Amino acid sequence: MLLFEYSYILLLLLPILYCLYKCREEIVKRNFVHLQLFRMKKPRFWMQNLWKLLITLLLIFSLASPIVIDKTNPLNRQGIDIVLAIDASGSMRASGLSEVRETRFETVQRVVREFIAKRVNDNVGIVLFGDFAFIASPVTYEKNIVSLMVSYLQTGMAGDNTAIGEGIQQSIRALSFSKAKSKLIILLSDGEHNSGRISPKDAVKLAQKRDVKIYTIAIGNDFSPALLEEIAHATGGKSYVAVNEEELKEVYAEINEMENSEIKSHQFLKKDYYYQYILIMTFFLLVAYVLRRFRGLA
Repeated sequence: MLLFEYSYILLLLLPILYCLYKCREEIVKRNFVHLQLFRMKKPRFWMQNLWKLLITLLLIFSLASPIVIDKTNPLNRQGIDIVLAIDASGSMRASGLSEVRETRFETVQRVVREFIAKRVNDNVGIVLFGDFAFIASPVTYEKNIVSLMVSYLQTGMAGDNTAIGEGIQQSIRALSFSKAKSKLIILLSDGEHNSGRISPKDAVKLAQKRDVKIYTIAIGNDFSPALLEEIAHATGGKSYVAVNEEELKEVYAEINEMENSEIKSHQFLKKDYYYQYILIMTFFLLVAYVLRRFRGLA
């Protein structure tokens, strides 16, 4: 939507337009011999004032600073804060989750990016865990950046073991500044907990204390998902098992239908300024007008 940042400046149009209509240039007479040698074409009144009017209007419009405002981020959004805790241990290098030739981790990356794109009104963050866990992307509304970050992740970045407890702990830490009523962790793993300084039991207690719900996804069929089921049940979440890509997509699709809650967020307005283009146009018009006056054609 096109607006003027300083719209009150447009009030200057009233006295200026009135002056252009009523005021007349005073022509000072000079006596010269053989004046016919310097005879110039008499300026046309409407042409002369058209140039002045156009230049004046453009100057005033540029001073009023025309802008286009993007209000795509409303003050109150409907959504939840979500952290995707992804297992990046050595076992995620195995294949078989997808029909195409790619590792489990690569399949998960692709499905997770699709899930992020569907969470239009939510804040999303990424935690990667192996021997330890780290926040790969903070919880943010900029899903394009989060999705791009997911594509840069690799197995082994946090070690080759599986520290589920630390994955939960770091996910809760990523949610520490959340103002949303609903805070959610979606934890995905293909192995048993065998590493880290914090146990899943202690991490679940922390999640309960912070009122964080955990959904767990066990991928593959080469381990017992009992621990992941206990984690989900203890925090009010739900546990899933996915042995192939289609089932994994169905899991994320089901989670995607969860009820939304209100997030309070500041309003950020994106302003695109266009006054500089008007000034450039005015400059060339002014130069052309001066040249016409100098040549006696205006």
